Amino acid sequence: MKLNKYFAAPLAAAGLFFCLNGAAVAQKGVNADTPPSAISTDSGQTRGDVRFAREAAEGGMLEVELGKLAVQKATNEKVKEFGQRMIDDHSRADDQLRSIAAKDNIKLPTELDSRNRATVDRFSRMTGTEFDRVYARDMARDHQNDVTAFEREANSGFNPDLKNFANSTLPTLRDHLRMAKDNERAMGITSSRRNPNNYESK
Repeated sequence: MKLNKYFAAPLAAAGLFFCLNGAAVAQKGVNADTPPSAISTDSGQTRGDVRFAREAAEGGMLEVELGKLAVQKATNEKVKEFGQRMIDDHSRADDQLRSIAAKDNIKLPTELDSRNRATVDRFSRMTGTEFDRVYARDMARDHQNDVTAFEREANSGFNPDLKNFANSTLPTLRDHLRMAKDNERAMGITSSRRNPNNYESK
């Protein structure tokens, strides 16, 4: 069918736009089957990958800050040891994550948000066995959530660097979870149900 000349030019331009747009998406490394709603237009990463990276960075910084408090304030030696592990392991993981983020143009938080800063402040006011018990309980809950989030990224993420990071970090997080549950049991804490509002004491 012969196109009317008044329609031919706009259609050709539209075709060029879609070709160029498709090429741009391909160059960003996003799978062609990725739903449009999953693509983050600022960096070409999927929103799920970006959210994972940012939440992992925020969570890692919080673990380090609370670990420092545990080393200073805990009366239970196992809790102190766990706090030092948090400092060492999450600082190392944070360095790895920030290297990936710089390479893949993902902006990560550099300081705690107001909610997590309030959590640090709350723990800083605790003393003695209260600190030990609340810290042990919340670390078990938090690391259960961490393992779930990292497993999801390792299995379902789109960014290969973040998938590899999640997969390689999982053994450490599972070890943290085991240690945290051991600390719970040692202090007679019998429940570590998953809590969507981490660090909220009852």
